[in-house]
Amino acid sequence: MRVILLFASLLVSGCGALLSGSVETDLKTLKQGNYSLDPHHITVLFKVSHLGVSQFVGRFNRASAELDYQPEDPATSSIRASVDMRSLDVNRPDFADTLKNCDWLCAERYPEARFESEGRARQSGNHLIFQGDLLFRGVTRPAELQVTLNGATTNRLTGDYIIGFEAALTFYRSDFNMGNYVPAVGDQVTIEVYAEFIKR
Repeated sequence: MRVILLFASLLVSGCGALLSGSVETDLKTLKQGNYSLDPHHITVLFKVSHLGVSQFVGRFNRASAELDYQPEDPATSSIRASVDMRSLDVNRPDFADTLKNCDWLCAERYPEARFESEGRARQSGNHLIFQGDLLFRGVTRPAELQVTLNGATTNRLTGDYIIGFEAALTFYRSDFNMGNYVPAVGDQVTIEVYAEFIKR
């Protein structure tokens, strides 16, 4: 049994070495160009307070994004992202249908939420903070997207050059005409993204 476990461990570590090359973490060494979100390596979560004692967490299963990356001055990079509201997933289809109606997301009328950066980002280490516009439920408001670029590598299986990243955005749903049940259901919503960009 110990031999089998050792073999399995070597196999897994070997596969990891085959799939990934060296990882670049200095933002100025990442490759310049246009990147698109890898639809197979993305998680989009939302979190909102419930009764002031817990966080209700759900996810969206479909999203897209584009990054125009400028390594000589990463703060001049730009980002655009969208989430399909109809792809809401809360592990209960009946409750997801309730949240998609117009008391909440109004997903059929407004199927997409979008963020688009404007101007120069603020940079701190590998963190880029983008100012821009958030379009949600047909309303546009200023918003801030915080992006952490974890590093870049080449996936040796596919040949793709990828940048791994995490992102977070916080907004108040009452700013977008969705203020029912505050404060029992929190007004502040946090969006978290864990994903990879692929260089085009």
